[in-house]
Amino acid sequence: MKTQDKHIQKLIEEGEHQMLDFKFEISDSKRIARSLAAFANTDGGRLLVGVKDNGAIAGVRSDEEIHMIQAAAEMYCQPKVDYTTEEWEINGKTVLEVIIPKDTQNKHKAPDSQGVYKIFVRVKDENLVADSVLLRVWKSNKFSKSAKITFTETETLLLHYLNENQTITLSEFQEIAHINKRKAEAILADFILVGTINIVQTSQKTYFELGQN
Repeated sequence: MKTQDKHIQKLIEEGEHQMLDFKFEISDSKRIARSLAAFANTDGGRLLVGVKDNGAIAGVRSDEEIHMIQAAAEMYCQPKVDYTTEEWEINGKTVLEVIIPKDTQNKHKAPDSQGVYKIFVRVKDENLVADSVLLRVWKSNKFSKSAKITFTETETLLLHYLNENQTITLSEFQEIAHINKRKAEAILADFILVGTINIVQTSQKTYFELGQN
């Protein structure tokens, strides 16, 4: 166990963000699996166990929490998530640092609140179910499929709408273009792949905007 506390204090000062999450305690392996999967699927990150949401150090309460993290990574993540840990002693209290690298080869699933396995992503300080268009983008990247965009009336309509309104949702695109969900997803994914459009996912909704290219 390491006693040098500047590293942990510096992390706590950052507050929770896309690559950092505080956990007062680990009481549900399935829930923590969502965090591990989301970090691995996005940019990687760290869990600080024994730290409250406000940054106060409470300390790890029992060794059982360490076992629950192992169960989350190995039993409730599909495929399992690799991680490393460091234990830090700060003012007599133990903080467990769980380090999750970004996985560039696989996308990991974890059970949602209903027990259904889904792919999660980390957005700011939240774990969200990956949007269907994002899944298409990932699939194309995995199989090195290049985007082929034919500028029909539908594609032109989409870009014109974004120039006028800044953002559009999948359902809005379906409605204005009179196309089904599958075709709308495919068109949006292709535009994302070439950098023309960005996807923005929040806990409330997912929308699309013009990229910087």
